[in-house]
Amino acid sequence: MRREFLKYLFDMPLLWLGIAVLAGLIFVGDTITDLEIAFAVLYVSVILLSVNFGRTGAIAVVGIVCAALTVLSYFLTRHGASHAGLINGILSLVAIGATTYLAIRIETFDARAREAQSELARMSRLMIVGELGTSIAHEVSQPITAITANSNAALRWLAATPADQEEARRAIERIVMDAGRAGDVIGRVRRLVARSSPSRDTFDLTEAVGDVLELVRGEIRKNQILLRTELASDLSFVAGDRVQLQQVILNFVMNAIEALADVDAEGRELLVSAAAAESKITVSVRDTGIGVAPARLDRIFEAFYTTKPNGMGMGLAISRSIIEAHGGTVYAAPNFPHGSVFGFTLPADGKTRG
Repeated sequence: MRREFLKYLFDMPLLWLGIAVLAGLIFVGDTITDLEIAFAVLYVSVILLSVNFGRTGAIAVVGIVCAALTVLSYFLTRHGASHAGLINGILSLVAIGATTYLAIRIETFDARAREAQSELARMSRLMIVGELGTSIAHEVSQPITAITANSNAALRWLAATPADQEEARRAIERIVMDAGRAGDVIGRVRRLVARSSPSRDTFDLTEAVGDVLELVRGEIRKNQILLRTELASDLSFVAGDRVQLQQVILNFVMNAIEALADVDAEGRELLVSAAAAESKITVSVRDTGIGVAPARLDRIFEAFYTTKPNGMGMGLAISRSIIEAHGGTVYAAPNFPHGSVFGFTLPADGKTRG
């Protein structure tokens, strides 16, 4: 419990400072005014401000402190009728208690909604990974095949007379490298489908985009798509849930791959870019596919609205909710001369890669 409190304190120091200052001012005002004035009712604003913590425990602590300050102020106030002050104090305590209870209830419902949304997003990732199953299996099988070949080669070099230790060492080095390749693929899949609570970490978005592209590289090769990337090397870090943002990028890329299926092989191009401007980072996925009718672009991010014959209409809606939860915006537009552009903007964290 103590560790959690310290975590809240260090995560949002400015919010804690604002709450402390506001509560202190209300306490002073409540103490120096007459008892007939229910000044302590203003503590309701402090409790409502604490909702920004997103933690029921923090709201409860703020509510208890406000109630304690109300009682303390009653005993310290020397002006006015004590009977009227007692009634005002009780009314203030009722208001503080009711507001704290309602705030905790609202935050509890919001937490459940976020948990449900997180689980829905995870199910969406599982569906995408299921679609990528063949390509992922191929990506893993390649280094495993190479490991087998290099293992047999190393055994032959060691069994030779005399044993060629240098060639055997090179074969073992290739085994280690291929094992790392297979481990990287499995690691990306595990991180993407793992059940975890939404996090708020600072990370390099360029690396996150690169991991997604590595995951779908087999699908891109299978569909004979020319992939180009324009990822700025000087991007600031972003604060958010790395896996959820990767899901958005993965969803955009998979939609682009599907859109390119009806285009001649020589015309299949996919451009993934990331750039920064005015304290914001923009990530976009451009394809030269069949495109989306302009009349449908306004509704493309709505839940259950889909342009695919067998689509559920949830992928882009989940993507929008994820980006908006990170303080960003999503967009869709026609690509020139044909195709579509899907992207999002996020506020930059300000830190750059060292």
